[in-house]
Amino acid sequence: MKFLTYFGLGGAIMSCQNCELVPPIQDQGKIKLVTPQKSEQIQYTSKEQLLEYLNKLLQQLSPEEQSSVQIEFGNVGETSSALTPYRLPLNLFAARIHHHHLVHMIADNHFTSFMQPIMDIDSQNIFAYEFLMRPAEGQPAFQPYELFQVAQQTGLHSFLDRSARISAIQVSAMHLKKGTKRFINFLPSSIYNPNYCLSHTFEAIEQYEQDPQDFVFEVVETEKISDVLHLKNIFNVYKEHGIQVALDDVGSGFSTLDVLEELKPHFVKIDRELVSHCDSNDKKQKLIADIVRSARSFGATVLAEGVERKEELDFCKTQQITLAQGYLIGKPAPLPLSNKPILI
Repeated sequence: MKFLTYFGLGGAIMSCQNCELVPPIQDQGKIKLVTPQKSEQIQYTSKEQLLEYLNKLLQQLSPEEQSSVQIEFGNVGETSSALTPYRLPLNLFAARIHHHHLVHMIADNHFTSFMQPIMDIDSQNIFAYEFLMRPAEGQPAFQPYELFQVAQQTGLHSFLDRSARISAIQVSAMHLKKGTKRFINFLPSSIYNPNYCLSHTFEAIEQYEQDPQDFVFEVVETEKISDVLHLKNIFNVYKEHGIQVALDDVGSGFSTLDVLEELKPHFVKIDRELVSHCDSNDKKQKLIADIVRSARSFGATVLAEGVERKEELDFCKTQQITLAQGYLIGKPAPLPLSNKPILI
């Protein structure tokens, strides 16, 4: 990770290359191969030609040798340009060429956020919405998990995660009244320095004149918790800015009760697999009861995910679970619900 330091009103601020705008790789031009021993300029006339060259190079080099090769691109050899060239490791650069269509979608933010309602079980009123990535209108279809997989392979996961958070904040400002909670996902692995990497999120909340207390940031379901201390530090930075936090997929195997009690989130989201047919499964019922008991010990609100059947909702109510989310209540949509959910 490359850091550049500049000085502002608050003193020294860290800037992370992983969070910055993505420079395009031109369809034709020059790149420079940089190793500890030498550098060499390569001219290419198409991305296909460049990818073929890079693939051959990768096949010839050992993993250790690959890690020592950097690719310099953007204004290579243009000494008059005020813009400095950009560098990437060889494997990441090759991956960006290979997935250039999806990289283009990531770089140009060709996505938006849909809203899935979260209901208060007792009153059956909508308490909040979770914001989920979807293709923008007029843009090619994609699966969000596929986009994040490519982002991981190309070193763009921090950029994409930040852009998705800002998209959700923007959409929430357009469609929701103040006082309605907004649940927004984040990847802990994309946040290297919480004070800097989350600054764009806090700036967006201020820019769109939103109340930080309306936001809840949650760990996404695909993110295994490998560093509890790092996640705790991220949670603390959110809390310092008046924002609440949620732990997702509790009961799925890696979000254990020990992790739950260590992190003490404001909201505990019970994994959808645990909720599915919980009304007829004694083992699931016991684990759900344990999660609810643990969450209550530190004052967290419990939310049941993936509720698709009235019987599941009824069981959650017997356990005094406060909130529910799932297709029974409403599917993700570009606009909030116009009416209260009708639950037969």
